[in-house]
Amino acid sequence: MADQSTPGTSAPSARTAPSPEASSGTSSPGDAPQGVMSRRRLLGTAGATGLTLGAAGAAVGYAAAPSPVRTVPLTSVGADMAMFHGKHQPGITTALQARGHLVAFDLTAGAGRREAAALLRRWSVTARRLMAGEAAAHEDTDIARDAGPSSLTVTFGFGHSFFARTGLEKQRPVALDPLPDFSSDRLDKARSDGDLWVQIGANDALVAFHALRAVQKDAGAAARVRWQMNGFNRSPGATAEPMTARNLMGQVDGTRNPKPSEPDFDGRIFVPASGTPEWMANGSYAVVRRIRMLLDDWEKLSGKAQEDVIGRKKADGAPLSGGTETTAMDLDRTDADGNLVVPVNAHARITRPDQNGGAAMLRRPFSFHDGIGADGTSDAGLLFVCWQADPVRGFVPVQRKLDRGDALSTYIRHESSGLFAVPGGAAEGEYVGQRLLEA
Repeated sequence: MADQSTPGTSAPSARTAPSPEASSGTSSPGDAPQGVMSRRRLLGTAGATGLTLGAAGAAVGYAAAPSPVRTVPLTSVGADMAMFHGKHQPGITTALQARGHLVAFDLTAGAGRREAAALLRRWSVTARRLMAGEAAAHEDTDIARDAGPSSLTVTFGFGHSFFARTGLEKQRPVALDPLPDFSSDRLDKARSDGDLWVQIGANDALVAFHALRAVQKDAGAAARVRWQMNGFNRSPGATAEPMTARNLMGQVDGTRNPKPSEPDFDGRIFVPASGTPEWMANGSYAVVRRIRMLLDDWEKLSGKAQEDVIGRKKADGAPLSGGTETTAMDLDRTDADGNLVVPVNAHARITRPDQNGGAAMLRRPFSFHDGIGADGTSDAGLLFVCWQADPVRGFVPVQRKLDRGDALSTYIRHESSGLFAVPGGAAEGEYVGQRLLEA
């Protein structure tokens, strides 16, 4: 819950969705099986060119029906599309999505490198198709039949245990060494770690769930679900203008996130092309934490007390030292009695990069609510996901400092944890992780 914000990037750029193509029965990430009809049909101007998106006039179209069918253009939310192929995997710098699913898998007994490669190949085909707004290649469930891509992203990563299971120990990155223990952790091992990790995000709940079901079905006999978590954020268009997200404590959450426009962004978030191991070029490391918020205790605090815990105004996220949300925090400012305006143990003070040797990470979380217990307390909080080129220089130093005296620690509980190596994006004709699994 560091004092950083999700990049204020615009909606993912549109591109032309591929139409179904003939297939010989075997498929690569660029193939589509014969006879598969797209689950939606779009009608553009005069029904001729498909739906036009964005200033550049890119078109998204689907195969025409054998007989005339009246269709209605998708709204902007449904039509937004993220690209599967690219330098980096999707779902890292993509703007926050309204719905998310995090799921970890373990390879089954007897499954090794060959089975893992086949699985990543299947997953990549499915992710590419669904992100383009197409049906899954095989036995689509029709859950998202009437929806567009809805900014769907599917992101894949490898856990520490994956490399021993596949005989690839020599290719395991040093940066993937297990995270240190923190005194505030109350971790459930059954809901932590995993051989494989998948992050799914979309701006429509059914589109996100459809992708989750497709990924689970594709796992087949090669892998079984270890744990799965569901999250959400504010829906696009719910506020009068784009703004930093709020968490379930009601706080503006993530003001100082690094932004892709900053010159050192790539160096902080992504492994360089010349980095080691080679297969992680342009990849990143994801730290995943399920952070329970003790909301009943938190909500007993006065508004002023809550602001002192965070170090920022609840109304607009401005630092207690004055200004607007983006004003630099004055850590030395005192009140008339000589007390620090931003308390020494305020969360925003402790997590500042300049207070942690420049440590920075890109936070991209989801909130969660998993029901109300028999005692009446909500099982709710933050599915914390942060990205960095090296967790030893990103997450670890910040969490160590928080562990030593963050005022917020009284009101949260870290209940599960995972660290995953997320390789760079797949090029056209490749599947995610191919450079590792076929080296």
